Amino acid sequence: MNTSSRTTQLLEGSIIRSLLTLALPIVLTNLLQSGYQLTDAFWVGRLGGEAVAAVSVSFPIIFLMIALGAGFSIAGSTLVAQYTGARNDRMVNHVTAQTLIMVLLSAITLGIIGFVCAPGILRLIGVEPSVFNQALGFLRVSFVGMLFMFTFASFQSIMNAIGQTRIPTMIVFGTVLLNLLLDPLFIFGWGPIPGLGVMGAALATVGTQFLASLIGLIILLRGNYGIKLHLRDFTPDRTYIKRAFKLGFPASIEQSSRALGMSVLTFLVASFGTLSVAAYGVGGNVTMIVIIPAFGLSIAIGVLVGQNIGAGKIERAQAVAKLGQWLSFITLTVCGLLAFTFAHHIARFFVPGDADVIREGARFIQIMSFSFGLIGVQMAVNGILRAAGNMMAPMMMTIVSQWVVLFPLAYILSKHTDFGITGLWYAFPIANVIMVVIALVWFNKIPWQTKNLTKEDHEEIRATQEILIEEGVRG
Repeated sequence: MNTSSRTTQLLEGSIIRSLLTLALPIVLTNLLQSGYQLTDAFWVGRLGGEAVAAVSVSFPIIFLMIALGAGFSIAGSTLVAQYTGARNDRMVNHVTAQTLIMVLLSAITLGIIGFVCAPGILRLIGVEPSVFNQALGFLRVSFVGMLFMFTFASFQSIMNAIGQTRIPTMIVFGTVLLNLLLDPLFIFGWGPIPGLGVMGAALATVGTQFLASLIGLIILLRGNYGIKLHLRDFTPDRTYIKRAFKLGFPASIEQSSRALGMSVLTFLVASFGTLSVAAYGVGGNVTMIVIIPAFGLSIAIGVLVGQNIGAGKIERAQAVAKLGQWLSFITLTVCGLLAFTFAHHIARFFVPGDADVIREGARFIQIMSFSFGLIGVQMAVNGILRAAGNMMAPMMMTIVSQWVVLFPLAYILSKHTDFGITGLWYAFPIANVIMVVIALVWFNKIPWQTKNLTKEDHEEIRATQEILIEEGVRG
């Protein structure tokens, strides 16, 4: 199906069908992508609690670096969705190329910074000596592969924005299968290939992400799925970069605030010892998997809202937003009930030989599971607001969530009550209850549906489109 007919399908007819048409491939893609972490967790868990702790303490740091560069990709996908709804193929192609430029430059810069600063970051967090070297190896390999991670993430967000959600699914399916084979090979070694332990898990992931990013770039350059890029498209456009920075900077602050909050929480968890860090890693893996449906729905809701705003169908955009929030709440509530019921079995899957980690990890899962539905609502609201070009509200809500609500609660309940580490686990659902109330109140007071980025009266944007027409970039 070409992009034009795909867009028509999404802008007309049943909203629930349109949402599911977008969401199911995205959810499947993200479930498959979680296969990277699941495979790593499964094999690394066979190395013991210290290896699990090394990976657990590394993920928030990696996520922080990714979050710092995420703004350009979010800005690009927001504009692509609205221009797709407006049927402005010329600007869709232009935005895609410029987004890739900025994402690649961000990835290279952040990868270098992360590689150099990794030892200092681990010391700052207070990682125990028995975990330090393994975490350092995992981090440095991951930072080397950040270029490929950013490239494919950008490709995926652009394809989602134009409604071509199945393409990333097929790519991820193949690379996850490859990672499944490479992980035990690089972790434990075989024949002439030495076992690299925790660092081997990172190396396997980086190799498969390189392949995924290469396939994505080839698809964009060949133009088989609605976007056709040429090398001349990659000439930096200062006008667009300025606009993308204006949209993307709040999104980067939002993502990095969330990631930095995770890092600070890791620091707090680490103060309770390796057992707590490992349990936090187990619970964090489960939480990540369970919220994948909400993340997929958030993206699908955002794409559908953005395309309808771009097409001028405001009432349909509002209907999508309302239905999307309910669908996210119900889906995540069901996932939470399943996680609660099978918490001990899930924890045992990750660390089968450590009874203490299983017990503490299961406790974290069960405490957290009651608020999964609320996480779904928050993610849906943030997706709607970002799709409408309102990046400031999600940024402010994230800052409040992490620094005004969650971290103070976690610190007080774990350090100044008899709950100890269990108090930290309780901080998560309490914070989610508070934040969903704030998010819904804020959402209902903001006229988010009025911000059509394709029709904003900016002289610079008109100038960019005139240049594209004069040069015949797209024929």
